[in-house]
Amino acid sequence: LGVPIPEDALRQMEEKLDEIDFERVSEIEKETKHDVMAHIHHFGEVAPLAKGYIHLGATSCDITDNADLILMNKGLKVLEKKLQNLIYFLKEKALEYKKLPCLGYTHLQVAQPTTLGKRLSLYLQDFLQDFLDLKEILEDFPLRGLKGATGTQNSFLNLLGDEKKVEILEKRFVHLLGFYNVFPVTGQTYPRKMDCIIGDTLKGIGISAGKFSRDMRVMQSFGEVQEPFGSKQVGSSAMPFKQNPMKMERVTSLSRYLINLINSLDDMASEQFLERTLDDSAQRRFVIPQSFFMCDGILSLCIEVIKNIKVNEEIIKKRLKENLPFLSIETILMEWVKKGGDRQVAHNILKEEAIRAKNRKNTLFKNLLKRADFPFNEKELKNLLKIKNFIGLAKVQVERFVKYYVEPHLKDFEEVSVEIKV
Repeated sequence: LGVPIPEDALRQMEEKLDEIDFERVSEIEKETKHDVMAHIHHFGEVAPLAKGYIHLGATSCDITDNADLILMNKGLKVLEKKLQNLIYFLKEKALEYKKLPCLGYTHLQVAQPTTLGKRLSLYLQDFLQDFLDLKEILEDFPLRGLKGATGTQNSFLNLLGDEKKVEILEKRFVHLLGFYNVFPVTGQTYPRKMDCIIGDTLKGIGISAGKFSRDMRVMQSFGEVQEPFGSKQVGSSAMPFKQNPMKMERVTSLSRYLINLINSLDDMASEQFLERTLDDSAQRRFVIPQSFFMCDGILSLCIEVIKNIKVNEEIIKKRLKENLPFLSIETILMEWVKKGGDRQVAHNILKEEAIRAKNRKNTLFKNLLKRADFPFNEKELKNLLKIKNFIGLAKVQVERFVKYYVEPHLKDFEEVSVEIKV
């Protein structure tokens, strides 16, 4: 573009790229208290012919901010693939158990039955939303570009002497890095609100995983499911019989930490004075990298558990049968009204008998059949108690959700490694 940089200088820079002595950079940084200047100084030592041109016209954020965005872009692509894997295996399990009735719960109290597959579809939907949010960020992901010390591109205008050349320089720069979009305006840094947008997506994964892990722990306490448990794994030093949900507890812990960690990015973005301040240093060095690492670990654990989960169908059926008397009351109420009964009168009778039989569930039907005002005989009552009458459209909902909402995002599915070394 017209800046007279000698070919020998460019060649020497290329030849010396792998000869950077990071211990020497560290020594210089101790003196200069400036990370980028330490690298510039040392690069000039190993490529002396280029010393006068290295970093010409640039400010530190022309280097560090673009590098950070490139790293976050790569990190999001790793998480995108793992999210897709989790969605795939959740989808498989939801379809496998779409017809398996199980107890429903509201307020953590026994409620109208659902199916295990339908319940898994709830987690599937949460993670699918995270996947779509992440894809939206990646679709038009911007770099900071080359904006100079306060974002005005003044230094590049001075170097090139032409507004059009400054525009061409920035476009070539981002294209060579594999990107096609830049923030149209910046201060010294790219808008730190971008960190909040990325952070909120990572936080969303933490929220989805937090819900998933807690529910899995509850179901394991009922004995209905069990996360993979190694043959030599120990659940308790005192109680040899225990098989604790260690993996899901780790996900709960990591997701809680992640959610709270991300909140500091909001504070950081709102406190960047004017063109920039450096009080974002802790968030950039700790919060952002840790958040990506935690999301990676969370997704790996969730994939491992859902792929290898053990479903105890006999326990699920047993618990369903034990609670069937109370679970049938809503159906009985509706059928009673269909027979011409008064809903409020029927509701009061059913409530009275349910409370009476609370600790002896098997007596509810016997007591109801003894009542002269109860409009069903024993045969009619048995017909109402078929389990298919209690799960509504659960099976169909799973099938439709998977077909129309999930499958379109799994066309390029490829299994990834989720090995976690402890």
